[in-house]
Amino acid sequence: MKILGLFLAIILTFASAAFAQDLQVPQNAVAGEGASISTSGSGSATFYLTGPGTSLKRDFKRGETISLSADDLAYAGRYTAALDGGGAQSFFVTAAKPAKLNFMARPSRVPVAHPDVISGVVFVLDRNDNLITTPTTVNFQLGIAGSAPTTRPLQSKNGIAWIKAGSGNREGAAQFTASVGDISAKRVVQQVASDPCNLRMKAQADGKNIQLQTEPIKDCSGNAVPDGTIVTFSESAGGRGRSTVDARVKHGVARATLPSVPGATLTVASGVVLGNEIRWSGGQ
Repeated sequence: MKILGLFLAIILTFASAAFAQDLQVPQNAVAGEGASISTSGSGSATFYLTGPGTSLKRDFKRGETISLSADDLAYAGRYTAALDGGGAQSFFVTAAKPAKLNFMARPSRVPVAHPDVISGVVFVLDRNDNLITTPTTVNFQLGIAGSAPTTRPLQSKNGIAWIKAGSGNREGAAQFTASVGDISAKRVVQQVASDPCNLRMKAQADGKNIQLQTEPIKDCSGNAVPDGTIVTFSESAGGRGRSTVDARVKHGVARATLPSVPGATLTVASGVVLGNEIRWSGGQ
């Protein structure tokens, strides 16, 4: 019985191989492009094709060439061709050339002059949205109109390329672009002024009060901080008390009124940034 079982297995193996020879599948099929499968033998048969997003059944005459359309092979992956009565062969369809970029950029708003605050991720796709897994050069470019952009080429891995980039020194709408050849995708990252830098104020007597006003407030890159930024003016008079006023920047400067107390110390700050200090004598 064992010998008989082995004999049958050998016969089935040779039979399967013989059926497989009835099909000559494509060796370099590309997604979204037609292909053909040649057959041998004689008589009627039924052809079957299964693969990603594909299930096909077709009657034909053995010895004919079976034509597969671009729609039949729209998606990359493994396909199996088979004939009724047994025999099947598998073949692979690869993605076509790059035609689309799925580009994501985060965040949409960043402070200037900060390292690694912008992230970009690109998925390289063909015209049928197949992920192109072969290494592809993706050029990332970030810049603002009027200044030279920074460009960095990176190789995709398994269809994905990603980057971390620092923001520039100028505020405004930065154009963040990813490109492969003549295909590109663009996103906008709004760069805004960073924390105030070199905060300074001046004081002037106004009857029984002190009028305080800052110089134009800018960040360390020279960008004007946005109106609405909170600036805190303080007056410390030792045992005679302390006064504090929170003022908003308007037209680039902040103003406040505090009582005139001779010998008081006046300070200004915005967030964690401290400005100059004035010792008030009570004069003009």
